[in-house]
Amino acid sequence: MLTAALRAAESRRPDRLYSDPWAEAFAGDIGPDLLAQIRTVTFPSDAPRTLPSTPDYNAIRTRFFDDLLMHTPHRQVVLAPSGMDSRPFRLSWPDGVRVFEVDRPPVIALKESVLGTETSTVDRTVVAVDLRIDDWAGDLIAAGYDPGTPSTWLLEGLLYYIPEPDVHRILAGVRAITAPGSTIAADVVNAAALSLPNMRGLLDVFAGWGCPWLFGTDHPEALFARYGIDAVAVQPGEPDADYGRWPDPVPPRSVTDVRRVFFVHGTRE
Repeated sequence: MLTAALRAAESRRPDRLYSDPWAEAFAGDIGPDLLAQIRTVTFPSDAPRTLPSTPDYNAIRTRFFDDLLMHTPHRQVVLAPSGMDSRPFRLSWPDGVRVFEVDRPPVIALKESVLGTETSTVDRTVVAVDLRIDDWAGDLIAAGYDPGTPSTWLLEGLLYYIPEPDVHRILAGVRAITAPGSTIAADVVNAAALSLPNMRGLLDVFAGWGCPWLFGTDHPEALFARYGIDAVAVQPGEPDADYGRWPDPVPPRSVTDVRRVFFVHGTRE
């Protein structure tokens, strides 16, 4: 619901990077309050900003992965987890694509109640499973996913919220269910983002909501390579992930003890 509130706010900007007409409904009454809490700690009235700009980050992340999905050469796309995302409804998908939205049953139920009878712009299938617990591969195949055909996977807003063993379990599961040539993408933070003192305000908010940040890596390319994915990692503010919106400098990767976010994407070997 926080992400939905961020997307609703972005959609109202004259310089918006995308438009999400469903975001406000997905955010409900809770989303704006969550966003207000994030804004309070991110943009303090009596001190300079030290936290990353969550609104700009979210706008860039959404647009970056929108572009990646719109240029996919594959006919199967898996959004896992799909969250309060409306890509099957707001994007102009290539002909012949089928999108699988994967998330926990309560999330799927809430989302469907908001969407009602809305018609998607793509062949859409929902799969209600918990990626950390269920036999989600079996459920996905039963829903029509073909593991023998190349696919595109987006693991957005997931990896830093789960323990490291679950990160490896999910990536291993994706490896097992994807054909060579498939595209896998995700966002992940670095290890320092979990512990730096100037991140405390943001980390405390998420922990207070019951969803603390638990995983980070300084070597996202190596993490993905472990599962047979030849990946590159781009940071917000770098040329391929800026869109004129990232407000902070991007230190070289050799600089330690700074917060980083990576957009990781690559090809399953």
